[in-house]
Amino acid sequence: MSADVQLDRVSIRFGDFTAVKNADLLIGAGEFFSFLGPSGCGKTTILRAVSGFQEPTEGRVLIGGRDMAGVGPNKRPTALIFQNLALFPLMKVWENIAFGLEVRGVPKAERRKRADELLELIALSGQGDKLVSELSGGQKQRVAIARALAVKPEVLLLDEPLSALDLKLRQHMRTELRAIQRQVGVTFIYITHDQGEALTMSDRVAVMSHGEIQQVGSGEAIYRDPKTAFVASFVGENNALRGRVAEISGGYARVETEFGPMRGRAGPGLSAGARAILFVRPEALEPREAAENAISAPVLSSEFEGHATHAFLARQEGKPLVVTRSGGAAGAAPPAPGAAFPVAFDAERGVVLPEGEVASE
Repeated sequence: MSADVQLDRVSIRFGDFTAVKNADLLIGAGEFFSFLGPSGCGKTTILRAVSGFQEPTEGRVLIGGRDMAGVGPNKRPTALIFQNLALFPLMKVWENIAFGLEVRGVPKAERRKRADELLELIALSGQGDKLVSELSGGQKQRVAIARALAVKPEVLLLDEPLSALDLKLRQHMRTELRAIQRQVGVTFIYITHDQGEALTMSDRVAVMSHGEIQQVGSGEAIYRDPKTAFVASFVGENNALRGRVAEISGGYARVETEFGPMRGRAGPGLSAGARAILFVRPEALEPREAAENAISAPVLSSEFEGHATHAFLARQEGKPLVVTRSGGAAGAAPPAPGAAFPVAFDAERGVVLPEGEVASE
């Protein structure tokens, strides 16, 4: 069983500091929903409000249509997985999983049966009598998930649970976590600053900055069609070309940049003559001559990453321009450092947005 979660114009303040500002959205029952943003953006504060550990200053949190005002954490249909997992080292694995059931007075035989069912779900059958200290990092992660699911929550809250794992294990656990969510059908609300986690696992993502939700959508929509300069610069690598809007026509905007006039899709809030930023992904820049959106700049350096090669091109201001070519692409290897590298991009693959806050470099 799962429930939807509604944030109804939720604001949370601590003295003069506003941690969350007017958060207003509906998370569907059975959805895998992620809050993505840098440290201090308010995403964990929202999680605490849903779990009952923090009351909103303004607005309401509703779970399954029920207002949670005054309902404590132990009375809500939620379970929380902490960043440090908080497993009990002196308990056996099955006892850790069944701890919430023990608190609720469930008989031991029933607790053990439920723990064994969950051990099978997380692919740890037969490991119930081990101590937690005998498990690997990934196995401990799965035990924490099983313990949270044991009490049959309608909403599972996850506060950066993979942050302590190494890269390969983290990538493996993304797949496992998503598979578990699909199998049990519980609403997952996931907090992360890792774009890869949010984009690969989530049905939808909310990108936050300074307590405000900047954009909500599928991972693909946010990556391909960002609505603000912050979202464009925070989600994935992006080249930012600053300039002034010369013209808006037919859904496209022309911007005067350091490389000359460039054209891209016109984002919301643009006006002719205003300052703007044209964002173009490194993989959208292709080594070719072109009449439109052509750039030629000397190569500063390049990096080979197995699946791709990245070239860094000199520019007058800001970070070097990044050009990414997949390892199997024709002409993937860039010219030697110092040589000019002509590249271009299709207008459809660039987006022009009003100048505004960008993610920290």
